[in-house]
Amino acid sequence: MEAQIDQVFKNEIKITDTTGNPGALGLLAFGLTTIILNMHNAGIFAMGSVVFAMGIFYGGLAQIIAGIMEWKKNNTFGMTAFISYGFFWISLVFLILMPLWGWGAPLSKEGMVCFLGIWGLFTLGMFLITFRLSKAMQVVFGLLTLLFLLLIAGNALGNSTVIMIAGLVGILCGLAAMYTGLGQIMNEVWKETVVRLG
Repeated sequence: MEAQIDQVFKNEIKITDTTGNPGALGLLAFGLTTIILNMHNAGIFAMGSVVFAMGIFYGGLAQIIAGIMEWKKNNTFGMTAFISYGFFWISLVFLILMPLWGWGAPLSKEGMVCFLGIWGLFTLGMFLITFRLSKAMQVVFGLLTLLFLLLIAGNALGNSTVIMIAGLVGILCGLAAMYTGLGQIMNEVWKETVVRLG
C-alpha cells in the first residue's frame, strides 16, 4: 500500500495551456492607437474624441487585458509592456481631460517633457530587452524610442516641425506593431510562417 501511495506522489501532473496568444491583441491595440494619436501629431486632424476613445478603450483597456493574459502565459515582457502602455494611454487622455473638468491645472510644458521623458527612458530599457526577441519587436520598440525622443525634443523646444516628424515616425511605429500582431495571427491560423517576424 505504501508503495502505491509513493508512486502516486511521484507522478507529475502536467497542465497544458491551450489559450490563445494575447500578444497579437496587445500589439494591435498599441499599433492602431499609436497611429491615431500620431496622425494628430502629424497635423492630419485636431485632438479630439477619436484620440480619447481609442486611448481609453483600445490602447488602454484592451492592452491591459492582453497584459493580464500574458501574465497567465508566464510572459513577463508582454505583461509589463501591455499593462504599462495600456495605463500610459489612459494617463495621457486624463492629463488632457482633467484640467477641462476642473480636476487640476493644465499640464505645463515642463511637466509634459518630464512625462514623456520618463516614458522614453522606460521604452529605451524595453527596446534593449527586445534584442533577445524577434526582429519585428526590435523595430517596434526602436521606432517607439525614437518617437519619444522626438516628442521630448519637440515639446521642449516648442517646435511644431519636430512634433510633425515625430507624428510620421509614430505612424510607422504603429504600422510596425500592426504588422507584427497581424503576422502572429496569420502564422497561427495558417499554421506556417507566412509573415516573417525575424
